[in-house]
Amino acid sequence: MRSIVAVGAQWGDEGKGKVVDYLAGSFDYIARYAGGHNAGHTVICNGQRFVLQLIPCGILRAKCQAVIGNGVVVDPAALVGELDSLSGAGVSVDGRLHLSNRAHLIFPYHRQMEGVAEEQRGEGKIGTTARGIGPAYEDKISRDGLRVCDLMEPARFREKLRAREQRLGLSGHAILGNVAGIEDTYLAFAERLRPLVTDTSTLMNDVLDQGHSVLFEGAQGTMLDIDHGTYPYVTSSNATSGGACTGLGVAPTRITGVAGVTKAYTTRVGSGPFPTEMPDLEAREVRDRGKEYGAVTGRPRRCGWLDLPMLRYAARINGISTLIVTKLDVFDTQREIQVCVGYCHKGAILRDMPAAVEDFAEVTPQYVTLPGWQAVTEGIRDVTRLPKAALDYLQFISDQLGIEIGMISTGPERDATIVNAGTKLASWL
Repeated sequence: MRSIVAVGAQWGDEGKGKVVDYLAGSFDYIARYAGGHNAGHTVICNGQRFVLQLIPCGILRAKCQAVIGNGVVVDPAALVGELDSLSGAGVSVDGRLHLSNRAHLIFPYHRQMEGVAEEQRGEGKIGTTARGIGPAYEDKISRDGLRVCDLMEPARFREKLRAREQRLGLSGHAILGNVAGIEDTYLAFAERLRPLVTDTSTLMNDVLDQGHSVLFEGAQGTMLDIDHGTYPYVTSSNATSGGACTGLGVAPTRITGVAGVTKAYTTRVGSGPFPTEMPDLEAREVRDRGKEYGAVTGRPRRCGWLDLPMLRYAARINGISTLIVTKLDVFDTQREIQVCVGYCHKGAILRDMPAAVEDFAEVTPQYVTLPGWQAVTEGIRDVTRLPKAALDYLQFISDQLGIEIGMISTGPERDATIVNAGTKLASWL
């Protein structure tokens, strides 16, 4: 049995879309376990660019089944739009996409609430995507959410939505537009989604019992995890590997490995501390070479040097057994590369990641400078063709973390990939 979690080891945007698409060729099921349509996974396949926000990347592999788990919050309009986009591109999902009946729904009022909350924070804005993700999870936790199973029963759905509208009014909020119009719109979506709906926990456990291979697809990254990230500058769900269990209803004992995905450098979107952030001039070159703009929002990403203390923390939290390094080619023009190997805070060397975001904002990164390779690695598919300085850079990362590097991405295309022979990851494929 192969049941592997692919998880972001940084602040998201690590290139998980391409990685999952590549790995999907060796798995029967790809299952998404957290987040919403705030996560955009970009895949370039046969010259065609796909941005998948809710549907797992494995849907682009004809033999793969794709699953959206109960840990995901679903905007029906976004999901139907994504289905239409795939259909227009000639990708059929018939009989291949499964949606949890326990997944919570996003409504227009969630987006309204998120916009108001961000505005009220003033200079302390988190920098959300304004998709209504956070308020939908708030409703879930406060036991006031509506789920896919409710949407499948029109009378129950209308009753629950009207009760929710009343409680929103009492708390000072109001549903945008006519509630009857929202009901009609969502019930029309229900008929489009009905063939997809199932108990995905039962499905996942059944296919694992039958010996099928499953790749669990995370959204965002470790440092955006609601419990383990740079709180409050985080997402609203468990983006770490443990989220695969709660977000899909499978036991921890059923997971046989965790692959952590990291860029050769570091990026983050929105507000919050970023110890290894580059000066603007250097960041601009990396941003342009790496096309570091959000797949969903188009926002420019903040860019910085690789942060090994953060990756060490991510490895511990997730149980990472193999590391996948993406965008190595972005550094092809660098004369020197800095790598953060430790943090100093108020004169003391830190052994652990600070819990308080205020403390994390004050750390001083301790750097080691390595030579760049100033040669083209883009598109290389054979590890022996990498420049020695690039190999040394990768080996330094591996030695510092004590984790093998199982795969290297050298470009956005599916086949611009190197799988290192003899690694755990190679044995999973």
